[in-house]
Amino acid sequence: MSLLASWTLGEHTDADGTTHPTYRKGTGPGVVVIHEIPGLTPPVIAFGEEVVAAGFTVVMPHLFGTPEKGVNPVTLAGSLRQVCVSKEFTKLATRETSPVAGWLRSLARELHGELGGPGVGALGMCFTGGFALAMMVDDAIAAPVLCQPSVPFPVGKARAADLNLSDADLAVVKQRAAAGCQVLGLQYDKDAATGTRFETLTREIGEAFIRVEFPGRKHSVVTLHRQQEAVDRVLGFFREKLVG
Repeated sequence: MSLLASWTLGEHTDADGTTHPTYRKGTGPGVVVIHEIPGLTPPVIAFGEEVVAAGFTVVMPHLFGTPEKGVNPVTLAGSLRQVCVSKEFTKLATRETSPVAGWLRSLARELHGELGGPGVGALGMCFTGGFALAMMVDDAIAAPVLCQPSVPFPVGKARAADLNLSDADLAVVKQRAAAGCQVLGLQYDKDAATGTRFETLTREIGEAFIRVEFPGRKHSVVTLHRQQEAVDRVLGFFREKLVG
């Protein structure tokens, strides 16, 4: 049986005409869960199910890869080819927001408009880890979560420290953080893929950044290298910020 059989397949189109498929399940406040490379893998879907079981309406966009395929060299290579040729994603540029953030903000606004409440949650992981921060530019996002943000690829000190945000978007993030919107970040403390971004976040938004680190060189804190504490912290953050 398909892992996504109980999820409702839909799509979202933003004002620019960009369309991506979505999978939706659950009731309660909204949470957008953005998959990592290579896509909507079984571990990502399993994490989405945990968020649903915790009492949330989860929407998982399908941005690249093949849903339900596992993590292996073939699927990783295929997804990397997709993102490397797509203009929706920045890979090496610094001080630049990935264009797909506009589509994700639109999705979050639609979900918030439907469900109401203080806002929706957004969680990115790995390649998409910083997208939740970019979505925070929109007031619809009340609970941004960054799991091991890994873009731009950490080639050199500048890229390793970069937040995948334009200067204008970073200014808005700082304003929202100063006004009380907290950001939850989770990573393994020796994960080379995340560079020094957590140091940058601490410097830029200070106490509004909730920094959670686990010892080791692993990577995916809520999926392949799942830490129960990480999952618990994420769900607790969503409850605190989204449940009225």
